[in-house]
Order: sequence, then structure tokens, then C-alpha cells
Amino acid sequence: MGAAVQIRADQIPVTLVTTAGRLLPLDSGTALVRLTANTGHGHADGFQCVACAGRGDVRAILFDLLEEVRLGMRPVFTSVVVDASAVVEPSKVVDALTGKLQATALRDHTVARRFYLAGTA
Repeated sequence: MGAAVQIRADQIPVTLVTTAGRLLPLDSGTALVRLTANTGHGHADGFQCVACAGRGDVRAILFDLLEEVRLGMRPVFTSVVVDASAVVEPSKVVDALTGKLQATALRDHTVARRFYLAGTA
């Protein structure tokens, strides 16, 4: 049996949407993140160029949300819905949110401490 995951009171739940058209209702405390597939600038879906990698890095996007709150650029949020229905491999998003991808930057560790995958839809 796997170890139970400890969720702290200061952690923010993330719900991952992987099916197109299944977006959940949002309230004023929920931030919405949309991950895109190919941006249409000359390569096939699934190929990761530098521009697409930046737009699809869920940990970088979640870190940016925290920074925007810290700088007063967005209201405080208590949950996040990530729309990954356009992503070719949503399992990579799950891996990023559950710590299965190696942390490569301080932002990755920050996101691991502040967010947890609450479920998928």
C-alpha cells in the first residue's frame, strides 16, 4: 500500500480537466489555467519547441499565478482548474503535479509545496 499524502491547510487544490467540453463551473476563488497544444507556428502537435514548452509547463504557470498574487496583479485564489483537454499527453501534466517529474528550478519546489492534485475531470 502507498503512503498517505499529507495535505496542509495552506495548500491549494488543483483539478485537472482532460476531456474537451467538460470544464467545471468556476467561482470567484478559482483560477483557470488553459494549457494549449500546438500553437500553429509550424510544427506538428506533440513536438515541443521552446515557445510551446513555456506555454505548457504547468509548474511554471502555477508559480506565475502565485507571483501575480504576491505582486497584487491578481486576486487571491483558493483553488485552480487546469484545462489540459488540448494537451497531447495529459499524463505529463499529472506527473508534474504529483512530483513524478524531476524538479528543475526553485519554482518547481514552490509549486510542489503549495499545490496538490485534487482530482481529474
